[in-house]
Amino acid sequence: MLDVMESYAGRTAPPDHSGRMVPAAMAAPEVATEAPLAVPSAAVAVCGDPWVAEMPDNPVSNVYRFSVPPEVMADVTGIEDGQVVVQGNFGPGRMWTEVNADPAFGATGGDRVAAVGPLDPGLYYYQYAVRPAPDAEAVGFRNPEVDQEVTGKPHLCTLFVPGPGAEWLADVSGGGQLATLEYASGGRAAAALVWTPPAYDANRAKPYPALYLLQDEGQSYREWTELGRLTQILDNLALAGRIAPMVVVMGDGAGGSTQENPAERLVPAAEAAFHISSDPGDRAIAGIGRGAEQALRTLVTDTGMFAAVGSFSGGLAREISHDQAREINERTALIRVYGGNVTDPAYDKVVSLENSLTGAGVEFQSDGSNPATGGTWETWRACLRDFVQRLFRPVDDDGPSDGHLPFAPRELPAPGTSPTPWIDEHGVVTFEAGPEFAGASRVAVWGNFGPAGSWPRTPMVPQGDGSWRLSMPLEGGSYYYKFEVDGVDHKDRNNPTSVFSEPAWSTFTVKGDTLRGRYTAAVPAGERGEVSVMDYASTAGGEVRSAYVWTPPDYDADRAEAYPVFYLQHGGGQTWTDWLEVGRVDRILDNHYRQGTIEPMVVVMANGNGVDFPAEMMTRIAPTVEERYNVSSERERRALAGLSMGSAHALSTLWAYPGEFGYIGAMSALGGRPEMADGNAINPGTELIRVYYGDRQDFTYRATLELFAAMTDRGVEHEFAPVIPGPHSWDVWQKALIDFLPRLFTSGHSGSGLRREEHAGEQDHHDR
Repeated sequence: MLDVMESYAGRTAPPDHSGRMVPAAMAAPEVATEAPLAVPSAAVAVCGDPWVAEMPDNPVSNVYRFSVPPEVMADVTGIEDGQVVVQGNFGPGRMWTEVNADPAFGATGGDRVAAVGPLDPGLYYYQYAVRPAPDAEAVGFRNPEVDQEVTGKPHLCTLFVPGPGAEWLADVSGGGQLATLEYASGGRAAAALVWTPPAYDANRAKPYPALYLLQDEGQSYREWTELGRLTQILDNLALAGRIAPMVVVMGDGAGGSTQENPAERLVPAAEAAFHISSDPGDRAIAGIGRGAEQALRTLVTDTGMFAAVGSFSGGLAREISHDQAREINERTALIRVYGGNVTDPAYDKVVSLENSLTGAGVEFQSDGSNPATGGTWETWRACLRDFVQRLFRPVDDDGPSDGHLPFAPRELPAPGTSPTPWIDEHGVVTFEAGPEFAGASRVAVWGNFGPAGSWPRTPMVPQGDGSWRLSMPLEGGSYYYKFEVDGVDHKDRNNPTSVFSEPAWSTFTVKGDTLRGRYTAAVPAGERGEVSVMDYASTAGGEVRSAYVWTPPDYDADRAEAYPVFYLQHGGGQTWTDWLEVGRVDRILDNHYRQGTIEPMVVVMANGNGVDFPAEMMTRIAPTVEERYNVSSERERRALAGLSMGSAHALSTLWAYPGEFGYIGAMSALGGRPEMADGNAINPGTELIRVYYGDRQDFTYRATLELFAAMTDRGVEHEFAPVIPGPHSWDVWQKALIDFLPRLFTSGHSGSGLRREEHAGEQDHHDR
């Protein structure tokens, strides 16, 4: 590379991760000795929409309530009734999804209300929509009191959630300035936004280098600031000394095709209006999607016009000859390729781009595939942040960002391949529906994929062959889902799993180093407990009912010492199969037992529907278990717990039969207030009463608080776990069970300290 390199200090050539020799100028920024990013004095969420507020009196932060007055919706859309939804980038990997907004208890004037969260710190964008019929197109709208925020997307509003990891996106004082530049481009009037750095000096001796940015198709050039948070990113980096002083020009590339160079008119206009260098070594260009292709084409058609080129989720639909590659290498200091994970629609283009550059002999750097997000502003903000730190100054690492993966070809199974969903080694899950839904207008996946295990609906994409697909990155854990086709529930017929109480549901598990991921992963076949079915005569008209029974891997029916027994109950609308089919209790037990964190025990999941449960437990379930399994009947060796309705069953049994069960667990407690409970009778014979609950998204939240107060009033000794973020959901109950199991049948019922630390750590994460 020739004189264009002189603006980049350091010219030694360490090998990059692919083994090619590249200039040191292509290295990642060294920031160890630089100032930290400024932190806003008040970490308060920023949203100009009065319909949005953090959920009041919620023990978990960053849960937001969206309240839509139906009369305002009718005025704005002309639709008086229908399903109101909040659509936004609230899904896994910041995917676009939607949450139903329905009349809620306590809502003002019949408002339609949706709750979302806890949200990780960062920028979210959303809109309201109403669907007058299940198979109708949703009509988007925004609160009419809010000014339009996003030029190219009139209904979108933004919500910025501050906190750890999002400091670089926060407003900070003393930053640069934005100005508008008008110029002519291809016979039309065009405009650009221009960011000048702090202390910009139009008269300084040396003109500023400049970065030119181009937007994707369907975006406005203003979207760099509206959704890209460019101003905040550059202000924070500049004030921390992490970027060279530069001018950043956001030009309008919408008027031209990818065959043109939109910077041809933009660069002279910017250099005439601002104190910008005309030296090609002081110029850089980057873009998203189509803008990336426009930027990349300058490598071939205007080689040497820019010293650095960045491609964000882009490709290049042309061949590069070896002669052209030689010239590019001589006259270009930095080419860096960026993109999201395999859910990025441009992923295959990025793979092809890197292969083409390598085949032609073009020296470039790969930032790698961002495993967390796809073709979203969450990805492109990170691209911008990385790229600007590499410009017009020395850097000493040219590898990919931490945790990023190599861009490699991805091939999905052929349509109709079973079983589904398909899960790759990085936790990206792909669903397929159809082709029987070829004529549908809308197909979505409904599942527990939202924040804290909530249930958004994520639209699937038609494939042109009658099938629909959707890929999303998921953290480790167990999941359940169904398809919604024009508002009608359908099971994934290519998924062999089943849920007895919910015929439309299917389940799957994703490996991953999260609490639920670790405890719902299958253990090796030889180390699993056995699950069997036990029939028993119920008090419900003498009918024969069934229960699942888990016994540990080394269960010995003839052991001298009887095993402790844990009776675990389901919730309303569920039955004896749900803890196994949805809650994955067998895997939770297997993993705990394998780690030695629980006592060897027998676990019984019986049917609690439509019976006087205390009588059913004491006269039918427990006697049958004690007859057929080697289990104890002593109170200190018996435990009883349940979720929702099952918690009411457990508590009502405790009030009616104090001293029969040494351990009691209540999850999302519903009912069972102890008006007649006698603490003097309960406390001496009870080792532990532990109550678990979700946050205010859980409709039993208030009932649980009332239970606490009632038990205190009745003198019943109890303890309650830290709130588990989430609604009335299996994510909450699985975490509760993971915490509860090590506390059973142990001296002092303290459980496993390791388990408590893990639970607290995940709690802290969600609270942030």
